[in-house]
Formats: sequence, C-alpha cells, structure tokens
Amino acid sequence: MEKKDLSRRQLIGSLGAGVVAAAISPLNVYAADEKKEMKVKRSAQPLQDPTKKYPKPPFKSQSQPWPGLASKMNPPPDHGEKSYVGSGRLAGRKALITGGDSGMGRACAIAYAREGADVAINYLPAEESDAKEVIALIKAEGRTAVAIPGDLRSEAFCKQLVDTAVQALGGLDILVNNAARQQTRASIMDVSTEDFDATMKTNIYAPFWTIKAALPHLKPGSCIIGTSSVQATDPSAELYDYAQTKAATTSYVRSLAKQLAPKGIRVNGIAPGPIWTPLQVSGGATQEKLKKFGEDSPMGRPGQPAELASIYVQLAASDASYATGQIYGSAGGGGLP
Repeated sequence: MEKKDLSRRQLIGSLGAGVVAAAISPLNVYAADEKKEMKVKRSAQPLQDPTKKYPKPPFKSQSQPWPGLASKMNPPPDHGEKSYVGSGRLAGRKALITGGDSGMGRACAIAYAREGADVAINYLPAEESDAKEVIALIKAEGRTAVAIPGDLRSEAFCKQLVDTAVQALGGLDILVNNAARQQTRASIMDVSTEDFDATMKTNIYAPFWTIKAALPHLKPGSCIIGTSSVQATDPSAELYDYAQTKAATTSYVRSLAKQLAPKGIRVNGIAPGPIWTPLQVSGGATQEKLKKFGEDSPMGRPGQPAELASIYVQLAASDASYATGQIYGSAGGGGLP
C-alpha cells in the first residue's frame, strides 16, 4: 500500500511539475504578456475633472454661413480625433450616419471606425472639406469609408443615399439619423414658411424617408439611432421650430422601438445638452448666447462631440441588446431627458 501511495504521489508530482513547466514555457509566457499588454491598452485613463476638461465660456464672437464648418470654429470642437480608442466592439458592422462631417455625427463616425465598423457618411456639398477629414480618419483605421454628399430635404435623395450606402458597404446594420437644421429666431413672427419647411424636412422628414429606405436591409440585431435634444423637453423660446422637431424625434424613437422590437431591430436616441458644433456658429445661436454658450450648465461649459461618442457606440453594440425605445441624455448635469 505504501509503495502504491508513493507511486501515486510521484505520478501526481511529475504531472504537477509538467503543468508548472507548461505554465512558464516561452509560448505561455508570451500569451501572458500579450494579455497584460491588452489589459494595459484598455485600462482606464487617469481621473480627470470633467469641469476642467474642455474650454469654458466666454467664447469669441464668430459667425459662419449655414451649415458651417467645424474646421473654422474657434476653439475647434473635439470629435475624438486624438482621444478615442476602440476595442473592436463593432467589428464587421456597416453604418450609415447622416451629418457625419461634423458635430456628434463626426464623433460617431470616428468611434465606429475605431471599433471596427465600415462607415458611410452623408453631408451637404458645402461641408466637403470637413467630410474629407472624416473620410481620411476612417480609412486610417483600415475601414471602408464612403462619402455621400446631398440634401436630405429630398425624398428621392434619401432613398438614393441608403441604396448607395448599402451597395458600397455590402449591407447595412446601423442607421444613425443625426443631421439637423437649427436657426435661432427671437419670435415666431420671424420664422418664415421657408425656414419652417427646411427645418421640418431636415429634422423630421429625412429620418422618416431614410428609415423607410433602410428597413428592408436591416436584419435582426441591427439598430437605428436618432439624435434628439434637451430641447425636446425644455425648449428655448427662440428655437420654436427646432425644438418641435426634437420632441418628434424622441417620440418616433419610442414609437418605432415598439414596432420593430418583434423584428429584433432596436431603436434608441441621444439627447445632448449644449454641444460645441457648427450649428451654434451658423445661425443656431445669437452672438450674445454664443459667447456664453454652455455657461448655464452645472458643469459651466458646453459639451464636446467626443463626449457623446461612447454613447453612440454602446447603443449600436450587441451587448446593449435589451436597450430599445430609450433616450440617453448627455447634458452636463442638466438632468434631462
């Protein structure tokens, strides 16, 4: 019995030694180092006071013709060009983003590409210079980048936009309706029928047209994301028409989510507060408001597009599979929606 027990102990001991040897073999050490390296790459950034992270008002007086260019703003907005680091959360996905040349759309496009998605962006021809920068950033990640300029106020173009994106990307998994028109008017009497019509067609009709065109291509697991605003629930007096469209966006997200949930397609929205984008310098705010833009937020500053990028990513990622019909706020402490 003693000899048998000894043999057993020797056998187990030799097996243990083999396991230890395997654990410290060059191959396994390399694997451990690789995991450590991945952990280091994905580790959290040092804590940073969000109230001091970006510029605060007062801002310089500046004006651009609508729709405006991010490249000409002072200070320039941060879309995550240098800061956003991806981790493959959207690998292989195919996304179409309207208003992808600047603002939240640009931040979304950069983040999606760095998460492994191929991306098509839409923009107005006047925004070509900004769009070229975004296309270059997408390509730098080794992803397919598709530029589709055109006016979303045309139903025919909206259908063509989706068709072009589907053909160029080889399909469509994510539709982000982000493009918007915002023009400040002190009184309803100053809002012309042409102004009202342009805002409604850009902010309400265009998502309606693009969603209808995209739905036949969206499979279970796909998603639609709309860009709403705190204006939907706390409208400014001088944004009479724009605020209405954002309330409509919030409503269509919640309605469409119920309609499409049985098909496995999720619909969500993001409601930012004051964000530093060309909307503000191209007629979206008075010069007086522009100088103090974001001052009234609890953080005392406007948000930057880069600060919303991770929300767009999360809403498109497969691990958010139970999130639909939701509006996610990002308002610097405003508490809405």
